[in-house]
Amino acid sequence: MTPCILQETSRGTQALCIDDAMLMKREIFLTGDVTAATSASLIKQLMYLEQADPNSPVTLYISSPGGSVSDGMAVYDYIRLMQAPVNTVCIGIAASMASILFMAGKERSMLPHARVMIHDPSYGGGSMAGQKPLELQDRVNELMSLRKMLADVIVERTGMPRKRVLALTKKDTYFSADRAVKEGIATKILRKPRTAEFIIDDDDIILNE
Repeated sequence: MTPCILQETSRGTQALCIDDAMLMKREIFLTGDVTAATSASLIKQLMYLEQADPNSPVTLYISSPGGSVSDGMAVYDYIRLMQAPVNTVCIGIAASMASILFMAGKERSMLPHARVMIHDPSYGGGSMAGQKPLELQDRVNELMSLRKMLADVIVERTGMPRKRVLALTKKDTYFSADRAVKEGIATKILRKPRTAEFIIDDDDIILNE
């Protein structure tokens, strides 16, 4: 059940879905699998925010295990075409296709304990039993084509050499927030600002930062 908040309006107190309240602040979420439904929802929200104000930034929060490459790339391509800058924030894990969506952001932030995972695409079309050799080869060729496409995205967005990207995606490769920044996957880590502390020592005031 989606939580609601109470808001005072000219019509009195009204319940407002928290997702709608966040949308009004130009903040949207991917918290689940990348599917046709979640991708369509994201694109609709992005379209609305682009039309409402093409110059103000949008923040996309991501905590997702990934999912469909084709559906995810539709979101990725739309983000990259938008005039309004889209900033992404990894709040848990951005894995597989979700890592590609995370890399679509202009600014790509991570919480301190968030992680990103990249790997090669896998076949998710069900059983291959009964298929002929050339049919199997066609599926392998399609996977290799997807592998090249996703590697191109990672190379472009991170600046990593292609050879290194392909070596990393041969298996599930996880990146901590610190490592993701070093590799160019993320641009910064969100941390709580340090506050100054005043310590009174006799007649002196010592400022500790």
